Amino acid sequence: MLKSFKYMAVLPLFLAMCKEKKEAGSPNFELKKSSSIYFKSFVDCNMAEAWIGDTFRIFPGKYGEDPLWGYSNELKYADGKNVAEVFNRKFKEFTPPLMPKNIAPTALGLHGAVWFETIYQDKRDPSGKTLYALYHNENYPQTYPYNVQTGKGYMNANWPEGLTGKTTPAAVCRIGIMKSLNGGLSWENKGIILEDNQDRMILKPYNNSITFAGGVGDPSAVASGDYLYIFYGEYGYPATFESSTYDPNIERAGQCISMARIKLSDLDQPTGKAKRWDGKNYAAIYDGIGKPIQTLQIPISEGGGPTSHVNSKYYWGPSVSWNSYLKSWVMLMAKAEGASWKGSSIFISFNKNEVLDESNSQDWSKPQLILTKAGSTLWYPALQPIGDADASKKKLTTFNMGEKARLFYKDQTKDTSVYISEFEIQFKK
Repeated sequence: MLKSFKYMAVLPLFLAMCKEKKEAGSPNFELKKSSSIYFKSFVDCNMAEAWIGDTFRIFPGKYGEDPLWGYSNELKYADGKNVAEVFNRKFKEFTPPLMPKNIAPTALGLHGAVWFETIYQDKRDPSGKTLYALYHNENYPQTYPYNVQTGKGYMNANWPEGLTGKTTPAAVCRIGIMKSLNGGLSWENKGIILEDNQDRMILKPYNNSITFAGGVGDPSAVASGDYLYIFYGEYGYPATFESSTYDPNIERAGQCISMARIKLSDLDQPTGKAKRWDGKNYAAIYDGIGKPIQTLQIPISEGGGPTSHVNSKYYWGPSVSWNSYLKSWVMLMAKAEGASWKGSSIFISFNKNEVLDESNSQDWSKPQLILTKAGSTLWYPALQPIGDADASKKKLTTFNMGEKARLFYKDQTKDTSVYISEFEIQFKK
């Protein structure tokens, strides 16, 4: 992710949107222009949020060490009595929570920067204050060097180019969990639940996309049955990477939007407990090789390819919610079409199985275009409640939606970046 953008208002340059669209067997939806909401704090991820009693609270931003962009304390929370109030908060009204400290590169603990992407609220706590945050974590060979005894960490050899120039390294993403007992005012790190190791990093000269060296990240998660189902981007090689045997078709086959799950009862001690989808079941280990959602892979005939290649097209950055009006899961995603996740379109997919399990969790419809904006790079599309009295009464969040919703996304041009909502989306059965 490009971390150097600062908040600036931009004039929306709208090129095309899907007024009404229906894929065979999928719900109808209509996108409607609305008044714009410009979010006033830093956003570079999915929006993690929850209702704590009658208080709506959000957790955007970034926290921790980053040798490319510098240390960040931009992971902050804001709250209020309804959704509209919170999304209109001023920058000075956001507050940093108490976070665990980064530790030395060779010690056990929290390395690199984190972004909260999903909040799971423990239903066993009637106060609503027990929260689990699913976080995206980024590291480099200097923040998490390779440990020959554990096989964890990364070697600084043939490492691909990073986002700030040819002499800088690409990051590796992982996914972890933190816990709060006070509604998100302070957090305890519980550990990494999904990662790719050094042997699956895609190195020079094959990796030229200026994105990641490998890894798993940009997650969204929903609770269904006894599990937390995790949707994430897979950027690693689905085998041991060797220059002599590297095959771009093999790489593409193991990417991009994948699923894993972890028992809700394991969230307090989650390390090593998540299982990846392996093509038949959730049986691949947390740092093993899984299979992506097949319907969300872009065919080679349509420009699809491995993420390490600069001109490949692929979907990434999933945001998943349950829609009680449609009785369907809804996934939004961005589309990369060039280096550094460049892409100007947002897509949507549906899964009508209310209770996810081994038999149906991969049943996602072919992605449909929602909108395209010329001259912009669009990241992190997500649905948010309209913010009316009904949304407050039903305690709607980005993970639980109804007939109407706000569409938010990060809109970037050459010189500006803003997290914005310009449209409402209305679903039709």
